[in-house]
Amino acid sequence: MIALETSSLAEPTAKSPPPRVPTVDAWRKTLSQIPTLFGRLVYLASLRDPASGRYRHEVLNTLMDPEDSDRALSRAHHRLFSEWLAHPMAEQRSDLDEYLRTAGAPRDSRQYHNLVPPRARDVERQLFLSDLETLLELPGLERHGAA
Repeated sequence: MIALETSSLAEPTAKSPPPRVPTVDAWRKTLSQIPTLFGRLVYLASLRDPASGRYRHEVLNTLMDPEDSDRALSRAHHRLFSEWLAHPMAEQRSDLDEYLRTAGAPRDSRQYHNLVPPRARDVERQLFLSDLETLLELPGLERHGAA
């Protein structure tokens, strides 16, 4: 499982105090409650405001400087995205299958374009979207759309 690493939270700007350990613990607890890698990717992407492009997490923003929180969440999103891409397709399929089964999420790959972090390279974006489209079309996954 990927989580927001201590190093991501421990890179304050000169104007902000260092983060407290409870910040790291609270974040790890939040992510650990999401059972799938794909689900964590969905969650992190949901923290990004499409209008501003900034990441916001209400609890982290009260414990950290909002700029530090934005940077840490952006890094975590990109790391998690990279981790997903590094998994073999069989593992991706299993994880996605579990996510679709438990979340009752849509199977339309267009719904997942926003999961690509802004820092992703074009080749990463294309790989993610083409793999995801393939995975969603595989037999066996479609039964979860009706469940």
